[in-house]
Amino acid sequence: MKIIRFLDDLQDEHLGTKYRDGSAELLSGVLYDELLPTGRRLAVQSLLAPVVPNNIFCIGLNYREHARETGQELPRYPIVFMKPTTAVTDPDATVALPKCCKRGPEVDFEAELAVVIGRTARDVSEDDALNHVFGYTAANDISARKWQRHAGGGQWIKGKGFDGFCPLGPMLVTADEICDPQRLDISTLLNGQVMQQSNTADMIYSVAQLISYLSQDTTLLPGTVILTGTPSGVGVARNPPLFLADGDHVSVNIEGIGQLNNLMTA
Repeated sequence: MKIIRFLDDLQDEHLGTKYRDGSAELLSGVLYDELLPTGRRLAVQSLLAPVVPNNIFCIGLNYREHARETGQELPRYPIVFMKPTTAVTDPDATVALPKCCKRGPEVDFEAELAVVIGRTARDVSEDDALNHVFGYTAANDISARKWQRHAGGGQWIKGKGFDGFCPLGPMLVTADEICDPQRLDISTLLNGQVMQQSNTADMIYSVAQLISYLSQDTTLLPGTVILTGTPSGVGVARNPPLFLADGDHVSVNIEGIGQLNNLMTA
């Protein structure tokens, strides 16, 4: 099932499916439990991030080609950091470039497959890990590179945790519709120009490996979101570097999930 979270004309929030032509079929029930189509369609005024995470785990340097373009060795273990839940924003939302870095924050794009946990996971094996996945969505791990590299004491959370720095969407696709999360095309367009173009097969650590690793002595609750890393083509690795500016339009595309669009604003 392809699930959206949306506001109707009265600004009431709903879950829906079969989204097309500006309307969706209303779903009854609770996310991560039983959801049932009602047969009733509602007009969609605006899309919301399809999930409200309780935790956001992120993985750095998880594509082989991305490691090569940055000149770094493949990590021995997954590189883990977190984003605050306040970083989440909606499809089509504007994202403000942070003003607190006086010489420019050097804001960058990072297309990522986001995994949404649906069943509590703790100490799960790799073989069992995907059974705990409710679904998948697209994410943009927006990153202020100067903060990430120089102003966080070696930690990435500040440079990657500003308001709006975790767009999610446009929909949440349930796990039964994604046969293999390691065979999905993923790309980023900046103002219509392809910047990143890869496949999740290039991941160093698979979705199953990441879930198993993160769940070691750690409870992953339903609603936990895992950002699984970005492929090559990021702005900071280009010559010369390319960073986001006021008015830039960023589109993250993931096969079977759709296109996540956001506009940058100063």
